[in-house]
Amino acid sequence: MSDLRIDRVETVVLDVPLRRPHRFARVGMDVQPVLLVYLRTAGGVTGVGEGVVPGGPWWGGESVETMQLVIERYLAPILLGRDVDDIAGIGRDIGDVVAANLHAKAAVDIALHDAWARCLGVPAHALLGGVVRRSVPVTWALGTEPAPVVVEEALAKLDAGTHRTFKLKMGAQDPADDVRRVTAIADKLAGAAGLRVDVNARWDRGTALAHLPRLADGGIELVEQPVPGADVEALAEINRALPIPVMADESLRTPGDALRLARLAAADVYSLKISKSGGLRATRSIAEVAAAAGIPAHMGTSIDGPVGTAASLHLACALPAVTWGSELFGPLLMRAEHLATPLRYEGGELHLPDGPGFGVELDPDAVRAFARS
Repeated sequence: MSDLRIDRVETVVLDVPLRRPHRFARVGMDVQPVLLVYLRTAGGVTGVGEGVVPGGPWWGGESVETMQLVIERYLAPILLGRDVDDIAGIGRDIGDVVAANLHAKAAVDIALHDAWARCLGVPAHALLGGVVRRSVPVTWALGTEPAPVVVEEALAKLDAGTHRTFKLKMGAQDPADDVRRVTAIADKLAGAAGLRVDVNARWDRGTALAHLPRLADGGIELVEQPVPGADVEALAEINRALPIPVMADESLRTPGDALRLARLAAADVYSLKISKSGGLRATRSIAEVAAAAGIPAHMGTSIDGPVGTAASLHLACALPAVTWGSELFGPLLMRAEHLATPLRYEGGELHLPDGPGFGVELDPDAVRAFARS
């Protein structure tokens, strides 16, 4: 094993164009900014991490610009001279200097795991408990466009055999109009695909209780985060009222959140995201709470690039609780590849790559082409 001491920390922001615009309840995007974090050891090994947010700081209060500043100014001095396997100690010391900024911390945590695994010559999942599966199903997320546009895109994915489940974004329209749009989509795709919806925390308790039963009656199989993240009691009431599962996302960022949601029976499924929870270790802790409470988990995305997606895949393949598949479609939404060898999507699933670390290598020419000047 080579010298584990970190002797260089570098960051670069990429602006990666998307194949088509992607709209959330609040914002839209046609380019995904991606922050890459490089940690080089004195032994010559480099680990790569990634920081992203879905469409800007509206979701978690961070952006690639804030992540880059926090890492370069506050976290890099803590990292330099430390061994890459001291992830717990580094995490503790980072927490003493930076109170929140979980997306920035996640980018560093991902890079540490990649570097440590590469130093050992093992895949990252070996550091996360060992592999329990070699692939995960991938749900394709559809935006807030009109029903005919969404149906056309979903049918094309079904015909190509690339995806069998779809998530529909809601919350950008009047609730009644939005429900009519989604039920029209569900009617067109009935029997052909599994359908879920994500309200992106846009509705209040009364709106959710008034409109979500119609979605359940219309064939929707799961509802993700209908109310604001802090309103856990309302989420619990909605979960009791609906005959279909409710999935927590914005309400679930820390292991403490996972415990509170379990105690209140506020969600039937937990959406795990490395980026929102501060890294692989914290996300694994959340999954362990879920497993202890008998709550299945789903591996979500912040429209991650291929490095973040590979990290999420390794964790998903090491967690027994991840039985509700994933939404790790981010690289497929990006118009251009920036890995030397793309991740393998086949048969509706994302397959675990071989090799040390996360098993992926960046294409230096593509990184230079997308790098923000």
